[in-house]
Amino acid sequence: MNKNGPLVVIEDDEDDRELFTSVFNELGYSNEIVFFEDGQAALAYIQGEDIFPFLILSDINLPKLNGFELRKMVHTNEGLSSKCIPYLFFSTSVEKEAVYDAYTMSVQGFFKKPSSYEHLKSTIRIIIEYWRECYSPNHFEDL
Repeated sequence: MNKNGPLVVIEDDEDDRELFTSVFNELGYSNEIVFFEDGQAALAYIQGEDIFPFLILSDINLPKLNGFELRKMVHTNEGLSSKCIPYLFFSTSVEKEAVYDAYTMSVQGFFKKPSSYEHLKSTIRIIIEYWRECYSPNHFEDL
């Protein structure tokens, strides 16, 4: 996990992308925010040799490659899994089976998209601060 790396947001809904943009701007984190509308484009990006994202926030229902398919590819690909990128789901609905499936793929979080802007901002702040404090096997520059 690269704490200074880009924050990858995979979201096909334009209104939700605008909300995320507003929240990230207001919170003022220095990480670049990189948006993708589908899982295939996100996968191509994170496979880049010099790309070490801070974390991935992914919707589940995505065109071309859904969030579960993308997570499985990231988790089972040796090159991608060695990047230790925290992978979190943001979904409009939360169903027991989907949450169970996500955690069997070692997802690091499953969140329901908050209905209010302030709740979204609070959730994003908590997530970012948590992962800023967390260490991963491949980045020990803060020690």
